[in-house]
Amino acid sequence: MKFEFCSLASGSKGNSQYIATNNFALLVDAGMSGKYIENALKKIDRSFEKIQALLVTHEHSDHINGVGVLMRRYKLPLYVNEKTWEGMKNKIGKIDVEKVHIIKNDECFKLGGIKIKPYQISHDANDPVGFVFEYKNKKISIATDLGHAPEQVIEKIKDTDLLFIESNHDIEMLKSGRYPYYLKRRVLSMEGHLSNDEAGRIAKEVVRHGRVKNILLAHLSRENNFPELAYETVKTVLKDSNIEVGEDVDLYMTYREDTTKLFDV
Repeated sequence: MKFEFCSLASGSKGNSQYIATNNFALLVDAGMSGKYIENALKKIDRSFEKIQALLVTHEHSDHINGVGVLMRRYKLPLYVNEKTWEGMKNKIGKIDVEKVHIIKNDECFKLGGIKIKPYQISHDANDPVGFVFEYKNKKISIATDLGHAPEQVIEKIKDTDLLFIESNHDIEMLKSGRYPYYLKRRVLSMEGHLSNDEAGRIAKEVVRHGRVKNILLAHLSRENNFPELAYETVKTVLKDSNIEVGEDVDLYMTYREDTTKLFDV
C-alpha cells in the first residue's frame, strides 16, 4: 500500500502539499492558483480528479489563494479549525459552506483511512496548525510557518517517517538584509519563521528520537536564504551530532515554484 507525499510549492509566494494512498488523495493548503496546482500534479503524473479533500494550516494568503477556486471547481470539502475559518472565509469568494468541516486542534480525525492530527503551532495567525498524517503505521509530519518549536511540538513529530520542516532564513542574512526593521522583528519572533539553525536543531531531535528517513526543508525565504545555505547549515548541525546525511537520513530541498519528487513513505 502506497503512502505518498509531494511538495507542489513551498515559499512566500504560495504553498501546497500533496498526500495520497492508493485510493485517497488530499491537499494541505492551496496558496497557488488552481491552474498551477493542476499543472504541478500533472508533473508528478497525478490527476486533480483524485483529490478528495483540502486542509488548511492557517489563513495567510500564501496558503489560501487557490482555495475558493478549487472548492468551486472540484466541489472539494474543506477541513479547517474554527478560528482559521473565521480568518479566511471572506477572502476566498463564495463557496458552499456545507463543504466546510470544522476540526479541533489535537483531536484526530480520519479521511480515506488516513489518521490526521492537527497540532497548534506558534505563528502570527488566528490559530495556526501543523499536521501529522498516519497510514498503515507510516507517518508524515508537516511543521512550517512557526516561530519556534518547543518540546510539545517535537513530541508531536518525532516518530515520523517523513518530516516537512520550515528552514526559512539565515539569521545573519536576515539581520543585514533589506527587510524593514519591523519585518525583521516579525520573522525572528516566537510567532515568525524558523531559521536554518533551528530547522537543524529540530531535525536533529527528530532523528535522535525517531525513525525518520526523509527530511524536506521548506518555505525558504527568497530574500534571506538560498537552498545551498539551508542545506549545508542543517547538514552541519546533524553532522555535529554524528548524524550523517545520506547514511542516517536523507535531506532534500523544496521549491517555491516547482514540485519535489514524489516520495513513497
